[in-house]
Amino acid sequence: MTSARPSKKPSGLLSFALDFGPLLLFFLGSRFGHSDTDPVQGPIVGTATFMVAIVVAMAVAKWKTGHISPMMKMSAVFVIGFGALTLWFRDFGFIQHKATAVYLLFSAIILIGWMRSKPALKYLLEQAYDGLSDDGWLKLSLSWGLFFMGLAILNEILIPLLTNDQYITVKTFGLPALSFLFAMANIPMLLRHGLNLGDETKEDNKPDL
Repeated sequence: MTSARPSKKPSGLLSFALDFGPLLLFFLGSRFGHSDTDPVQGPIVGTATFMVAIVVAMAVAKWKTGHISPMMKMSAVFVIGFGALTLWFRDFGFIQHKATAVYLLFSAIILIGWMRSKPALKYLLEQAYDGLSDDGWLKLSLSWGLFFMGLAILNEILIPLLTNDQYITVKTFGLPALSFLFAMANIPMLLRHGLNLGDETKEDNKPDL
């Protein structure tokens, strides 16, 4: 009987491609699928592209690392579920509010774990933040739990203020950049609690939006 291939950590470039590739394809699909006569066509094309891309990303992750992260699995469920509703009803609002639902779900999971002194973030991120102490994981969990809650509120504020194209641009570039800056801001605290950066930065493994 053959044993399952042990999972391995993806390289920095592969991790970046798996995390942000589907989102970038969503942006490109929305741009190239744009129609002057049908304002919903661009987001519909982008949504269909996003759904296919997230499935391909999971297949590549399984092929290259032998494993699909819990964060990617959860994101895929929401992308495919809300994406299917978007295609069926031709309502871009499903995709917009999907982001809020994902942020709130992550926030709830992380904060409930923090209140129980069980860092759920450690399970979601798996191999990231090598050497981080349990106390460090709890502090990081509180930090990201509140941050995700803030993103949910921000997303709902942006939805009525932005056009579809503007929202897609902010979703693709603005919110990931904000998440990256927040992850970088946590590094000094993580270093005080045992984080071992090794030869390459661990921030490639920040949570997936």
